[in-house]
Amino acid sequence: MSSIDESTDFVPLNIAVLTISDTRSLEDDKSGTVLAERLTAAGHVLAAREIIVDDVDAIRIIVRRWIADPGVDVVITTGGTGFTGRDVTPEAIEPLFEKRMDGFSIAFHMLSHAKIGTSTIQSRATAGVAGATFIFCLPGSPGACRDGWDGILAAQLDYRTRPCNFVEIMPRLDEHLRRPKAKGASA
Repeated sequence: MSSIDESTDFVPLNIAVLTISDTRSLEDDKSGTVLAERLTAAGHVLAAREIIVDDVDAIRIIVRRWIADPGVDVVITTGGTGFTGRDVTPEAIEPLFEKRMDGFSIAFHMLSHAKIGTSTIQSRATAGVAGATFIFCLPGSPGACRDGWDGILAAQLDYRTRPCNFVEIMPRLDEHLRRPKAKGASA
């Protein structure tokens, strides 16, 4: 079980929130608001917040921009993880991942199953890393966003969480891009 090491200083992250919906605006975006309120209450910085329609290319434009932005450490999306024809978040974002985070989906579904039972299988929540940026894709309901933040992200995005957390490995996320080729390597 994880715990907070109170002797360690909190490290605020810059987190961008993207709501993916054909029908929402900032005024009625409950899920994006849940995430924005929770991350700022935890001490993080809301680096950006946008709403975009369920369109693969449009989603990728924003997420790629945030991946390239040194002022964004984490991207959290909400919406578009279901199975209807317009639900395209995994198709838009997973190809951008350098590394998938399969454990996130498993942890999310375990947490969700305890709350909504087998209905959790209707979500394709996913996560990964791209360009040294963590990306988490949550379902579009406020409850799912609360569960994802409270049950997983709040702890993993807190440097004080022990035995380990995402913040402590952030400086090494792009080491494979910086490491020179070994002498004599053929690839």
